[in-house]
Amino acid sequence: MAYFYFMTISTITSVLEKVAPLSLQEDYDNAGLIIGDGQLNCSGVLLTLDVTEEVVEEAISAGCNLIIAHHPIIFKGLKKINGNNYVEKTVLKAIRNNVAIYACHTNIDNVLHGVNAVIANRLGLINRRILLPKSNQLLKLAVYVPESHAESLLNALFNAGAGNIGNYSECSFVSEGTGSFKPGIEANPYAGQIGIRETTQEKKIEVVFPFWLQSAVLKAMKENHPYEEVAFDLFNLNNSLQDVGAGLLGELPTEVDESFFLEQLTKIFGLAVVKHTPFLGKMIKKVAVCGGSGSFLTSAAIKAGADVYLTSDIKYHEFFDANNSILLADIGHFESEQYTIELFDAILRQNFPNFALLKSKVNTNPVRYFISH
Repeated sequence: MAYFYFMTISTITSVLEKVAPLSLQEDYDNAGLIIGDGQLNCSGVLLTLDVTEEVVEEAISAGCNLIIAHHPIIFKGLKKINGNNYVEKTVLKAIRNNVAIYACHTNIDNVLHGVNAVIANRLGLINRRILLPKSNQLLKLAVYVPESHAESLLNALFNAGAGNIGNYSECSFVSEGTGSFKPGIEANPYAGQIGIRETTQEKKIEVVFPFWLQSAVLKAMKENHPYEEVAFDLFNLNNSLQDVGAGLLGELPTEVDESFFLEQLTKIFGLAVVKHTPFLGKMIKKVAVCGGSGSFLTSAAIKAGADVYLTSDIKYHEFFDANNSILLADIGHFESEQYTIELFDAILRQNFPNFALLKSKVNTNPVRYFISH
């Protein structure tokens, strides 16, 4: 078993970015390394949902110089850092004590095995898929290569991450044809002679991949292609990427009635209360979920035929959007995302089994419920 003694902060955070690339975060977000130097050695990691002064103090006491949080401590630009609010106080304490802060937010919300998968695991959902897949996330590469190098090039493209479609990997299309070229006077051709047109039997390899892998895929193509000048085409696809997008849709193994489902929510998520729309008198089978603020997906949940939509931060007038078509259940922002810490831990522990990974014991939920007796 490998032991990791000297690991930089960026080495650790790069593992999260392979699962949830930063390019998948929403435009308004601020995911990534917010405070600190990624090239510094990491002494330990504290995992949390939010970053507060108390969480920074916990990291200092535990000897951790990296905090990985779901919510970014800085969302908007800070013009002054005078300690006038909790954000400024937290930032000052982190900087003074050389504690780096990293956020993995909407980028891990937008992947199939991210935050919403953790909720689905708790509910026992099966037959899962992204509720609202993102489009314009895919590229298609078509590259022309001599027959002798086609297989090795194809393997290199697969190793770089190309050719994955849903539950299938190493997907490609290969066709044959005749290519021609005439080397110029300064050329160093793999085949043929300067100034003479050459024809050769080639194969056209076509593979798809998500846009954030473009650099890696093109690098693999060029390094494993015999030609001095590689002929290739790169296309933007409007196809939806089914593993990337907002929300998640799944099914319960067995349908249950509405009151039983809500009762289970209180037990699974430790809830004092569940805000919901009126019961519709039907059984619950198909479930839509979105951790955090998810009212923007209500229409998508209805269109998908969900019996219930579980999320948080639904405003008063947004409850009317259920339109007697779906049961809306608001369980609270913190409550819906509280198990994200476990997701971070599972991802990092799989890659760094002997490194100091700690889960914060600070309850950062700013909301309390008074229940009259």
